[in-house]
Amino acid sequence: MTIQEWFAMQHELDRYIEKEHGLQGEDLFEKKVLALLVEIGELANETRSFKFWSKKPPAPHEDILEEFVDGIHFILSLGLELGFSDREYSLVSQEANEDLNRSFLKIYRLINDFRQSKDAMDFEELFRQYIILGQTLGFTLYEVQEAYKKKNEVNFKRQQNGY
Repeated sequence: MTIQEWFAMQHELDRYIEKEHGLQGEDLFEKKVLALLVEIGELANETRSFKFWSKKPPAPHEDILEEFVDGIHFILSLGLELGFSDREYSLVSQEANEDLNRSFLKIYRLINDFRQSKDAMDFEELFRQYIILGQTLGFTLYEVQEAYKKKNEVNFKRQQNGY
């Protein structure tokens, strides 16, 4: 599955949501940024990486993967919002994985940088670092792709059922 296929799937979902909710032509960039920040927080919460005060273990691998993929949906949606879907992206990295908490903080910073600049290079760096975060969490690209497809279907069904 290519990045362009991810964008195409996300485009379909975004257009469906916009039509169903009467949002055609509305600037949703800021709402999507906030939604992405919330999803990153939910992901961090499931990993429990920052909860030094708790002995409770992280959520199951599948639950963390689902939360991770929710972030992919909003990153792709933001790229579509700014017309970045036709570009070639190099998301594969040999970069060493960081401490998980530092990775989350880096993602938050990159989201804010991208929000300010709306620049394609900042978008690519955010997307690349998010994939690295997924690797840090133990996900393969194949796992992420399959989980994205599955969650995309779930999101369509939710919309069709009045979510």
